[in-house]
Amino acid sequence: MPFGEILRVALEALRVNKMRSVLTMLGIIIGVGAVIAMLALGNGAKAAVNERIQALGTTLVTVVPGQVFTGGIASSTDRAQLKTDDYEMLLTRGTTWTAVEPEMSRNQQVQYLTANTNTNIIGATANYPDVRRYSIGVGHMFTENDDLGRKRVAVIGATTATNLGVTAPAGLIGQQIRINGVAFDVIGVFAAKGGATGFNDPDDQIVIPLGTARFRLFGTENLRSINLLAPSEDKIDEVMAEAEKIMRRSHRLAVGRPNDFQIRTQADFLNTAAETTQVFTYLLAGVALVSLLVGGIGIMNIMLVSVTERTREVGVRKALGATRKTILAQFLIEAVVLCALGGVIGILAGTGTAAILHSALDWNTQVSIPSIVVAFVFSAAVGIIFGVWPARRAASLDPILALRYE
Repeated sequence: MPFGEILRVALEALRVNKMRSVLTMLGIIIGVGAVIAMLALGNGAKAAVNERIQALGTTLVTVVPGQVFTGGIASSTDRAQLKTDDYEMLLTRGTTWTAVEPEMSRNQQVQYLTANTNTNIIGATANYPDVRRYSIGVGHMFTENDDLGRKRVAVIGATTATNLGVTAPAGLIGQQIRINGVAFDVIGVFAAKGGATGFNDPDDQIVIPLGTARFRLFGTENLRSINLLAPSEDKIDEVMAEAEKIMRRSHRLAVGRPNDFQIRTQADFLNTAAETTQVFTYLLAGVALVSLLVGGIGIMNIMLVSVTERTREVGVRKALGATRKTILAQFLIEAVVLCALGGVIGILAGTGTAAILHSALDWNTQVSIPSIVVAFVFSAAVGIIFGVWPARRAASLDPILALRYE
C-alpha cells in the first residue's frame, strides 16, 4: 500500500474518534506548553540578570566581606567586616583605579505625607551615580561637602518615588521624607534604570551621604561593599591585585593567612547568576517534561484500546493483502500525528502563556527557537516511542483470529 494511502487511512481513523483524539492530545499539549513557558521564564530571568549586571559596567570591581578563619578553618556563619578605614586606605593608596565608592545599607521604613514603604537605604559617597551608572532624572546628587557635613539629604529611586504615591518626581524635590523617623530633604530622583529581577529592583532605593548614614542613621562603620572602577577591562587584573595587597595590609593579615574578604568582578556575578538561573530553568523544564511522559503513556494506553477495538478491521486488511509492515506503519502514524499535532498546539499555548505572563504580570520571559524545536522533536519522539508497542501488537495479530474476534 502506498504511503499516502496509509497516511489517509490513519487520519481517517483519528477523524472518526474526534473526542478521544482530542483528549489523548491534551497531555501532550499541556506538556509541550509547560516546557515552552517554563523555559521562557528561565531564559527571561537569565536575560534580565545579565542585562542588569552589564548595566553596572564591565570594569566594576567589588570588594565584599569574606569568611572568618579560625585556626585555618572557615566559619560557616561569621563574616569578616569591611570598615570605613578599608575605604580610606583604598582611596589614599590605590593607583590603578579611577574611582572608589563605599556602600553601607539597611532596609528601613520610609514615610512621605500619608504614604510609607520599606526600601533599601544606601549610604554612599557623591560619586555613586558615576560608579554605579545611574543618572539623575530630576534634581541633583549630593556633594562631598554634604557628606562631610553629614547633611540629611536624599536621592530617591524611581520605584521608591512611585511607592510613596508620587506621580510627578519633580514635585518631590524640596519635600521632606522620614527614614526610620529621621527627617531628610529630597534633593534628587534617579532616572529609572530598569532590570528588576524578582524582589530585587535597582530603582527601589534611597541614597544618602555616607557620613549621614554612618553617624545619624545606622550608627556603624561597617560597609556592605567597596566598589573600584578600573580604567579599562585590560586593567582589571591589576586593580584586583593591588586591591588585595592593600586590603591584606589594612586587615593586618600575616603571610600565609587566607583573605577574610573577596574581590569580585562583574563576570563573577554574571557567572554565578547564570549558573543559578540555569539550575532553576532545568528544574522547571524537568517538571514540565514529566507532563510529556504522562501524555505519552496516555497515548500508548489509548492506542492499545484502539488496537483491541479494531481487531476485526486489522483482520480484514490483512485478509485483503495488507502486510505486517503496512499495519505497523498505520498505527505508528496515528500515534505520531497525535503527538505532533499536540506539539504544535502546545507550542502555541506555551508561547501565548509566556506572552500573557509578560504583559499581565510584567515577568521577564524569552521564548527561544531551540526550546521550541526541542519541545516539538520530543513530542514527536514520544509518539514514536509510545506508539511502537501498540503498532507492533496490531501488526502481529493473526488474521484468522482477528476475523473471528467479536
